[in-house]
Amino acid sequence: MELLKSLEWRYATKTMNGEKIPQDKLNRILEATRLTPSSYGLTPYNVIVVEDQELKEKLQGAAYGQTQLVDSSAVLVFATWDDVTEDSVDIYLNEIARQREIEVESLKGMGGMIKGSLSNMTQEQKISWAQRQAYIGLGFALVASATEEVDSTPMEGFNPLLVDSILGLKELGLMSVCILALGYRDESLDYLVKQKKVRWDNERFFIRK
Repeated sequence: MELLKSLEWRYATKTMNGEKIPQDKLNRILEATRLTPSSYGLTPYNVIVVEDQELKEKLQGAAYGQTQLVDSSAVLVFATWDDVTEDSVDIYLNEIARQREIEVESLKGMGGMIKGSLSNMTQEQKISWAQRQAYIGLGFALVASATEEVDSTPMEGFNPLLVDSILGLKELGLMSVCILALGYRDESLDYLVKQKKVRWDNERFFIRK
């Protein structure tokens, strides 16, 4: 599918049929998500890939019974770091140096700029910043899923503390932010399957200056 056709095809699927996503398709969706841009390239979040059925059933309980979680093929949980510290930046700089095969000392200016920016943020501001980065990742995952003709349902309706407990995220220094269920629509049960996609028209949506 061409990109715009893919985006027209996708919708927030309400009922999935339990069919498994081929591994190569899932891998491409995950890789596109990994390649998501983020501020400074730091990517202050992780994506937990849940395919275990028992875990998906537990997540359904934390998400007010939404059936897509148990009928999906995989569930992606976007979870931000609970803190972004100078050590976090140093680890990132060392990774840049390793992958680009350069001296980490050459990144001193970049590191100082990132650390200076973070030092001017309160803890609440850092959390909010990290969450915004995670939502960029969610957007890329949605688009990648559509291009693979894999259905998806983005979710904010869940108890984050319960999700964190189920997945052991606190011990990993993570906090769940948003969830994406991936699978295939049940065309016989999903009431939105044949509904027209509704968005604001160009004249109302775009403000040209």
